[in-house]
Amino acid sequence: MIAQTSAPQAPDIRSEQSAADAKIEALLEHAFGPGRFAKASERVREMAEFRPDLSFCAWEGERLVGSVRMWKIHIGGAPAFFLGPIAVEADQRKHGTGAVLVARACEAAQASGCSLVLLVGDMPYFGRFGFSNDHTAAVRLPGPVDQRRVLAWGATAPLSGPVTA
Repeated sequence: MIAQTSAPQAPDIRSEQSAADAKIEALLEHAFGPGRFAKASERVREMAEFRPDLSFCAWEGERLVGSVRMWKIHIGGAPAFFLGPIAVEADQRKHGTGAVLVARACEAAQASGCSLVLLVGDMPYFGRFGFSNDHTAAVRLPGPVDQRRVLAWGATAPLSGPVTA
C-alpha cells in the first residue's frame, strides 16, 4: 500500500491583533536576529505610523507561522505605505505563506485608497508580486541602503524624495 501525503493545510490569515505582539517579536528575532535594528528599514519604522489594519498574521491553530506589517509613510510628500518586516517560520517558507501575506497586505493598502507600497528587499522574491526598482532610484531612506533593493508596488512614475512619516 502506498502512503498518501497531503499538501499542508494553508494557514489562517488574520489581521494583526496586539495580543500577538510577543509572538511576532519572537518570530522576528528568530528570523532576523538583533541585526535588524541597525537597518534603514528600522529607521523608517521608528518614525512611521504603524497600521495594524493593513498588517497580517498567518496562524496554524495557536501557532504563529508568519507576519507582515505595514506603516504609513510619505515619499517626497506623496502618501504611501512601507511593507516590512515580513517573516515566515522556516517550515512554512516553501508553501507560499509569505506570498499570501504580501498579497494580502498590498490588497489592503489598495482597498484603503493608497496603492503605493515601498519596501527594501530582494528583487527575485518581491518582483513576482509586482514590486520593482524601476521608479525608486531617487527615493531616499533614512540611513544607508543598497538602492537596488528599494522596491515599489503600484508606482506608475518615478518616485523622488525622502521617506518621511
